Amino acid sequence: MSCRLPSTASIASCSAVISQPVRFRRCVAANAGMKGMKIIGVGSCAPSTVLSNDDLAKLVDTNDEWISSRTGIQRRHVLDKEETLSSLAQQASERALEMAGIKADELDLILLATSSPDDLFGGAGQLQALIGAKNAVGFDITAACSGFVLALVTASQFIRAGTSKRVLVVGADALSRFVDWRDRSTCILFGDGSGAVVLTATDEPCSLLGLDMHSDGNGQKSLNCMFQGEGKKAMQENGASSAAGAYNNIHMAGQEVYKFAVRSVPQVIENALSNAGLQKEDVDWLVMHQANKRIMDAAAERLGLSSEQVVSNLSEYGNTSAASIPLALDGAVRDGSIKKGDVIAMAGFGAGLTWASVIVKWG
Repeated sequence: MSCRLPSTASIASCSAVISQPVRFRRCVAANAGMKGMKIIGVGSCAPSTVLSNDDLAKLVDTNDEWISSRTGIQRRHVLDKEETLSSLAQQASERALEMAGIKADELDLILLATSSPDDLFGGAGQLQALIGAKNAVGFDITAACSGFVLALVTASQFIRAGTSKRVLVVGADALSRFVDWRDRSTCILFGDGSGAVVLTATDEPCSLLGLDMHSDGNGQKSLNCMFQGEGKKAMQENGASSAAGAYNNIHMAGQEVYKFAVRSVPQVIENALSNAGLQKEDVDWLVMHQANKRIMDAAAERLGLSSEQVVSNLSEYGNTSAASIPLALDGAVRDGSIKKGDVIAMAGFGAGLTWASVIVKWG
């Protein structure tokens, strides 16, 4: 696989109706006596195969101006027939480990945030084997576009509790596998990619300053990828085997998801800032799920941030689900935009419905 390294460029779309969401909010910075967490490495990888807006115009009734003006997306990267999500995650992980200056066998835990593993039973074990992390346990976290943020919080709790010292957190998705390429409302949005971060325990103050997380299953109908097929009894009269398992294409009620995101994302960031004891003015960078430029612009405006403070690679990669935040983060770190001591507001939102934010101090 030839991987494309990310760049900091422009942004895409996601949203739905919320009612009485289940809410999680806990201060992680105030737990005296616990270990702190620090991010020491970041890496990413995207397939070399690119679909431009003009390419999609050959498949569905659309054009570059229509897509760009509504989403901010110009290109997206997709796996070819010979590539796997595991190999994508492997290369992102190896780059993060290289930056961190540690070996894979020094890891204690691997968390893979994905909704599209190569194996239905999970991809973290495959990733563990591919990178040679023989001393680490690995498991998947499935929370779609919020997955990376939730995995980052989960990893920090393992570190702060003293259970793990070094953790690899990976966000990786290949939603092109579940797109109906005849449906212009969804096929224009999604691309494939992977991003990874390495966390370590530290006696210094924890880099995870605050968080806020929510779920609302009532909104699941607005964004989903449902199992299809008929349930078969174990023993059938004709002795036939069970029907092959399969999933439908991605379904999204675009307007509902958009309204959900515009309403919920700025609030969840403000809640995380409050949890951290910080003000909007303390934020140096906004690194959001790359879903729609208008959603990111709305969040930045509410937080009083300039467009220059919004990390965006949406125009190049589209919506890469759980990969989008670490993919964008890697680009901004490697091009020198994000520097040691900068305060970063991250926010993920999407299917579930789930939405979450963390406030992180870099370096």
